[in-house]
Amino acid sequence: MSLTIKVPPVGESITEVTLSSWIKKDGDAVKMDEVIAELESDKATFELTAEKAGILKTVAKEGDTLPIGAVVASIEESDAAAAPTTVKESAPAAQPQPEVVANAPAPAPVDGTPVQKTPAAATAAAANSSLQVKVPTVGESITEVTLSRWIKKDGETVAMDEAIAELESDKATFELTAEKAGVLKTIAKEGDVLPIGAVVCTIEGTGAVKEAPADNNNSTKETAPATNNAAASYASGTPSPAAAKILAEKGVDTASVSGTGVAGRITKEDALLVEKISENPQVSKEAQKVDVGSPKPAVTAPKAEAAPSGPRSDRREKMSSLRKTVAKRLVAVKNETAMLTTFNEVDMSPIMEIRSKYKDKFKEKHGVGLGFMSFFTKAVCEALKDWPAVGARIEGEEVVYSNFADISIAVSAPKGLVVPVIRNAESMSLAEIEKAVAALAVKARENKLTLEEMTGGTFTITNGGVFGSMMSTPILNSPQSAILGMHNIIERPVAVNGQVVIRPMMYLALSYDHRIIDGRESVSFLVRVKQLLEDPARLLLGV
Repeated sequence: MSLTIKVPPVGESITEVTLSSWIKKDGDAVKMDEVIAELESDKATFELTAEKAGILKTVAKEGDTLPIGAVVASIEESDAAAAPTTVKESAPAAQPQPEVVANAPAPAPVDGTPVQKTPAAATAAAANSSLQVKVPTVGESITEVTLSRWIKKDGETVAMDEAIAELESDKATFELTAEKAGVLKTIAKEGDVLPIGAVVCTIEGTGAVKEAPADNNNSTKETAPATNNAAASYASGTPSPAAAKILAEKGVDTASVSGTGVAGRITKEDALLVEKISENPQVSKEAQKVDVGSPKPAVTAPKAEAAPSGPRSDRREKMSSLRKTVAKRLVAVKNETAMLTTFNEVDMSPIMEIRSKYKDKFKEKHGVGLGFMSFFTKAVCEALKDWPAVGARIEGEEVVYSNFADISIAVSAPKGLVVPVIRNAESMSLAEIEKAVAALAVKARENKLTLEEMTGGTFTITNGGVFGSMMSTPILNSPQSAILGMHNIIERPVAVNGQVVIRPMMYLALSYDHRIIDGRESVSFLVRVKQLLEDPARLLLGV
């Protein structure tokens, strides 16, 4: 009996996951509760286990993005239990197999038992059958294409792998090829917009399909004429779709260009060479004709226009589930909130003096270093008591105020930015905050943060200064309504009591949602943070 394995619910806000890797492969024997795959959401990575013992039959592929509840695999009962235990004493002698004749009638069944077709007969039947040609998958973001033109017409004979039509997406033009030899029967018309997977045409009649075995002598004989047909269709110097487009844009007659492709077909490289010659008036007209036998015709260009030497390459990689979700959330914040940013600067001298004086004793007593984050977290918690709207959030048509401060700390992790939360930070000491920050940072770097540790939060602090940022406008961490940005500490001349002095200064940026936080509240909140940081004694006295 087969058991279906589905994507389990992994969090209230998670609607899809990515199958990052199969730990067990298709056809492997698995045990109950054995880990079979690794799933990745935008917030965490977790394991998928087998719900019973048996043989694994995979459905999803590595890299697939699956909604919650989607089928990932199935587990079949092991065949060992159902296999017969008796073995015949002697096997019948091997009998010579009858010669297979294409289109020959199948032998009559004996005792009502259907006669199975031999592989050769199955191949012959497949070759004579009608084959549907569908729009192939051409890119993750492309959902439909346009049939720009038919290269082969309805009723014409086509060879395997011969280009039969030209499809065009919003990003590229590409050819549709025949998957077997036969007679083309068109279904779609030129100009039709077709979704991925739609049937474009059928190929009927005798011809070797792509899946035919290479060691079949009959298939070898059948494909030889097909190759000749393809060569005949290209012998007139027909350009590929990409080459035709380039030549048309430059107004070059295809008859004046000899191709270097199969049987003299004009390739994209041939067209690009002609384009280069047409743009360079110093190249002789004799060089504008490409020799058929020269795969890479040599054209001497002026030294002044020579391309710079050195390797040039692009590297593409699929966006991770985390990166895609972060991108969606950030765009949503920009579109759905009235975000503004106010700035101020803070003299870091008092805090730096405290750290320099007590950091060794602090670490000796508490086992953790005394950093800037604990001072900023305490200052934010005190300022939120005076201006609670900064820590509020909008839910529907209501504004939700919290009497606690769950501070989110932005941390750079290997897979991207994560924002773990320090719960009830308003009741924690500097040492407790530093320990919490250090523990969350280690978990982030090791990708061990749980969903609970990254959900919630009433206010966010991000420190771009560790990367050297002078000033920035941090974007809100939805559904929160404000975020504080710390920046690089730089010694600058400032005026103090009528004197110009050099002080370590830091710019602060507070981005906020103007729908519920007014300018007075945002500016007053940031000024309060500045006062607490420039006079740390206020943090102890609460004044």
